[in-house]
Amino acid sequence: MGADDGSEWREQRGHAVRAHAEAEARQRAAEQAQAAELVARFAAEASRRRLRTERLTAATYDGRARYRTHLTGWYVDRARSRGVDTEGRFYLLTVPAGLRSRLVGARPEPSPPPLVVGRGGRDGESLPLSDLLGQRLDAGDDWP
Repeated sequence: MGADDGSEWREQRGHAVRAHAEAEARQRAAEQAQAAELVARFAAEASRRRLRTERLTAATYDGRARYRTHLTGWYVDRARSRGVDTEGRFYLLTVPAGLRSRLVGARPEPSPPPLVVGRGGRDGESLPLSDLLGQRLDAGDDWP
């Protein structure tokens, strides 16, 4: 096997790795688009049903404090760690602790919603996003 064989193999391997990464990126983008559509439909349906909105809060990463936010919408899990605003954007409601957040509130950014909530989590519990949002709609204003 000459030097050319090794460089050709590395080139082919590099091409295969890039193709695999591109395919994963396309798959991830498709899943995020599908999940974003589910979240937008949830917000529209929650508004249509006139589900009570509330000012969302965000917890610190260590869970020791909660800060007010500029967001109005619905919590979609009982832990109040995920929410959807009235514009149909998904938020992970955890933020770093800080004096500024304590004084003026936290400003979480929208997050790409996952199609499966909790996938890869330590507790092993995961739930399709569609099921989570459906449960929240079905609970109506009787959500804790």
